[in-house]
Amino acid sequence: MPRARPRIRFEMPPESDPPTAPSEQGGSDMSPARHPIHFGFMATVGVGFALLLYFVLINVGALLAWIAAALFIALGLDPIVRWLGRKGLPRPAGVIIVVLILAGLVAAFISTLIPTIVNQTTQIVANAPRYVDDFLNSAFFQSVDEQFQVRERIDVELAKFFANSENVTGIFGGVLGVGSAVLQGAFGALIVLVLTLYFLASLPALKIWAYRLAPRSRRQQVQRLSEEISSSVGSYVIGQACVALMNAAVAFIAMSIAQVPFTTLLTFVVALLAFIPLIGAVIAGVLVSLVALTVSWQTAALFAVIYFAYLQIEAYFVSPRVMQRAVAVPGAVAVIAVIAGGSLLGVLGALMAIPVAASVMLLLKDVFIVRQDRA
Repeated sequence: MPRARPRIRFEMPPESDPPTAPSEQGGSDMSPARHPIHFGFMATVGVGFALLLYFVLINVGALLAWIAAALFIALGLDPIVRWLGRKGLPRPAGVIIVVLILAGLVAAFISTLIPTIVNQTTQIVANAPRYVDDFLNSAFFQSVDEQFQVRERIDVELAKFFANSENVTGIFGGVLGVGSAVLQGAFGALIVLVLTLYFLASLPALKIWAYRLAPRSRRQQVQRLSEEISSSVGSYVIGQACVALMNAAVAFIAMSIAQVPFTTLLTFVVALLAFIPLIGAVIAGVLVSLVALTVSWQTAALFAVIYFAYLQIEAYFVSPRVMQRAVAVPGAVAVIAVIAGGSLLGVLGALMAIPVAASVMLLLKDVFIVRQDRA
């Protein structure tokens, strides 16, 4: 029998695994998002945009401050317009009435108080040398001068100052700087007035447009928070204006009783400073007391007793009742906010500090704290 031929089996080699990515093999990930060149380019672009934003903020910072002031004033006048609307008056008519009243107050102020303020300011400048001489010839200064030779040191320093030509040139440049600052302030006031009218007239449309930027699921919550914040800011502005007017009225009465000179000018200064919360009224009282010292210490003491006694009444009885519907900010937070706002934007920042702090506290309470409670 023939021998059986051996069978040869052909086996296919096992399929090799697909090549793994470099990251799976332990190598570095060279994807475009993590490529060193790509990362360096994107970092450079980010730094460039940050520098551009800083440059824009530095050069248009005054314009941003004017816009913030106009929006702040518009939010303060909006409750009056809405109150007129609840009485059945259309919003355009309410805006016109509020604007006419504001323009009438400004015109009355310019026509009546500005000439008196300019006249009294001129008198202060003209009498400044006499005030200095009276102080230098007073018994208090003479006793101090005998111990420390203050007048001799002042004369030496003034001689050194005026001997340097750069200092004289700096004085001339400072005068020009004051003039340009006055012109810039007048232009800024005009811009703020125009923007205030625009914001006041189109505030509902601006709110609707801003609400559309929020996601649809959060739009109702955003609208509720925005309305509450705008209402509190408006109430705060009106309340602070009432407190400032009462403060100025009390200061005028106290200065009339104590017979402090330049009453009209100082009353205007007190009204302006009283708009600054917490510290404005105190600064105004100290300033008027220093002016009253030019008459006698009895005049300064009488004014200080009346005015600072009213400040205690204002702090415990007037301000809480006027501000009860506006904002509720703890004392420590209010002080920190006023200092921070004054450091960033000056007087405007100090005025806006407390409403901004109240808005931030409202957002923290309504968004983060409520969310944590639900979690």
